[in-house]
Amino acid sequence: MKKLLTVLILVLLFVLSGCYSCGSYHKLKGTGTPPSWIKEKPYWASECKAWVASLKKPAPVPIEPKPAPIKPKPAAMGKCGPYVISRTFPSQNVLQLDKTMPKEVQLNAPFDYTIKVTNLTDMVVSEIVVTERLSKNFNLISTSSTTVKADENTLVWMPGSLGPKESKQIKVSGVAKDTQCLKHCATVAYAIPTCANVAVIEPKLRLEKIAPAEALLCDTIPIKLVITNPGTGTARNIRIQDKLPSGLRTSDGKTTLSFDVASLGEGQSREFSVNLKANKTGKYVNKATANAAGGIQAQSAPVETVVRQPVLAITKAGPEITYIGRTTTYVMEITNKGDAIAKNLTLEDTIPSGMKFVSANYRGVQRDSKVAWNLPNLAPGKSQLVEVVYSTEEEGTYSNRATAKATCADSVSASAKTSVKGRAAVLLEVIDISDPIELGSHETYVITATNQGTTDDTNIKIVCILEDTVEYYSSSGPTTASVKDRVVTFAPLPRLAPKTKATWKVVVKALKAGDVRFSVEMNTDQLTRPVNETEATEMYE
Repeated sequence: MKKLLTVLILVLLFVLSGCYSCGSYHKLKGTGTPPSWIKEKPYWASECKAWVASLKKPAPVPIEPKPAPIKPKPAAMGKCGPYVISRTFPSQNVLQLDKTMPKEVQLNAPFDYTIKVTNLTDMVVSEIVVTERLSKNFNLISTSSTTVKADENTLVWMPGSLGPKESKQIKVSGVAKDTQCLKHCATVAYAIPTCANVAVIEPKLRLEKIAPAEALLCDTIPIKLVITNPGTGTARNIRIQDKLPSGLRTSDGKTTLSFDVASLGEGQSREFSVNLKANKTGKYVNKATANAAGGIQAQSAPVETVVRQPVLAITKAGPEITYIGRTTTYVMEITNKGDAIAKNLTLEDTIPSGMKFVSANYRGVQRDSKVAWNLPNLAPGKSQLVEVVYSTEEEGTYSNRATAKATCADSVSASAKTSVKGRAAVLLEVIDISDPIELGSHETYVITATNQGTTDDTNIKIVCILEDTVEYYSSSGPTTASVKDRVVTFAPLPRLAPKTKATWKVVVKALKAGDVRFSVEMNTDQLTRPVNETEATEMYE
């Protein structure tokens, strides 16, 4: 009996000792209050023993002050314990979990409660998982967010990531199946990612080529290339190239343009200018390209420049022969055979020595030994007639040259040749000196040849015819005479200059009374038929 009593006492002590939790045991012993998460465990549990062992270790010296923990909201207590509770996870105050349940619910009547998780930090918290362990006597109806029912009494809610200070909430609906207290416990897990941020840029190139639509062959052609980075970030090691079409080149003879740009920031532009020359007219079309590091490329739109040139042609016309005393008119025709307007068109005509300027159309004026015109612009395919008038008092062959010029056009010239001649106009006069005369007396006839023209008269021949009423007595003059059968013939006078005279005399003796006629015939190289002149003389007894 004594032995049985001892066994009963030992069993009773063993049973009584099992009723002590870690919290109540150490409260009874006066060794402190363990953390809430091990309060309810038996005092012999390994977690409780580990906590007791930690009390014997010296407290670590803090390296730096830690932020004060956020004081959780006070729990609202009901019959079965707290129904509003706030906890932070973990001690660094990263997340706050708030659960709000009704104080009491009616059996088999639906009710709602909420679980809210809040990011207490200034950083993103990700991979958040909230686990809600349901009471066995709770029948789940629905949740406001997608949840996973891990098992009969477990809900898993994964709100994903929360931004700084951001909150997310889930509503749970259900009913109590019996009158036992409902005890729902939630835990939360999370990750605070260590993120390194890398900016992803997309630099781009845009290339614009600017050139005039038209240019003259003699002009320089200004070209402008503008490279722009319309993308993001910096474009590096940029090279612009422009292979010029055949016929275009730079002033130093290059046929390819090349420009390098070390870097071009976002939205920045660079501009390059160059002057080109064309060696022939025509249409020039090309485009430029640009490349940068990373395979970035750009191409300009094709640019077209038409190079034109006025091309002048000139003719000059005038009389081949003219005569002294007359004016001579020359007509010059200027034609634009090119494809550009001939601007600043001028014309000069050299005045031949021996000629005098008389007049000109289009306000031509004499300047020293030339006549000059400033003419209107001449469109392609059009012509302009210009006239100039000269005079001369000298025989000769005159040649003069006209030269036309215009902007960007080669000068052109044309000549005309005119032979200026004089005209011989010989006047023949015959007079008697002593009219009337007596028979047996002598009568002198004076024969005068006057050159009233503008050129020499040559081989002047004088022939006198005597009637039978007179007889030849003598003769004189610049040439000698011969007499045969009552005809007096003077040797030819080789030359009679303009405005000069030659005089011959013939003396006869009166033989018979009456109205006597003395006839003279003159011929020259310039006359096509002889000139006849007769002088009447009265002879009496």
